[in-house]
Amino acid sequence: MKNFAKSLQINLILLSKENFDDKILSQAKLKQYKNPGLSRLRLLTKMTQNLNSIILASKSPRRSQLLQQAGIDISIIPAHINEASFPQKDPMDFVKKLSLAKAMAIAEKFPDNWVIGADTIVLIENKILGKPKSYEHAFEMLDSLNGREHKVITGFSICNKNQKKKFCKAVVTNVWFKKASKEEIQWYINTQEPFDKAGAYGIQGKASFLIEKINGSHSNVVGLPICEVIDILTKQGIIERK
Repeated sequence: MKNFAKSLQINLILLSKENFDDKILSQAKLKQYKNPGLSRLRLLTKMTQNLNSIILASKSPRRSQLLQQAGIDISIIPAHINEASFPQKDPMDFVKKLSLAKAMAIAEKFPDNWVIGADTIVLIENKILGKPKSYEHAFEMLDSLNGREHKVITGFSICNKNQKKKFCKAVVTNVWFKKASKEEIQWYINTQEPFDKAGAYGIQGKASFLIEKINGSHSNVVGLPICEVIDILTKQGIIERK
């Protein structure tokens, strides 16, 4: 059990109270620590007791990395929300409501913890670009951004159910793409990097050669405006910077 507790310190716990099975244990890299004499309920209880006080309600490795690079210990419990049920008429309102829904979904299960939810969109000519569904879709998105300015908007929410506190904010960064050739766009798509990213690109990855300049938060384009997040966490006494 000592090794079990140590394993939790990697802070990559992918579980939910309604979906706790061998697959989740494997994803959390805890399968090797399963004890035949320990019931699933007791194992879940021990895991939740070892959760950090801050939970990230997202499976995005980019968001978790940003928080961990900033020195914030987190546990990761992804929220599963039907994004199609949220109206997209107002992009700023859309990302804030969606981020809050994600945070609250996890806060309902872990009411003593602070939960961070987030959602990022790419906006060009008032059109929201989500994640591409195919090679052709990715090319269409990147071609629409090519040689032009667009906005990246990340909404984030921080909440604690038992304390009845919630904070929501949306941050905007302006991004300019260089004028890339068709071959450059095709090369980038063939790296497979675009397919899990809003707008079909990742500024922190291979798409960096496409970015001419930005105005605003770089981490916001990656997926979480870390300066603004830490500002709220600090002001609320959730973390200390001493």
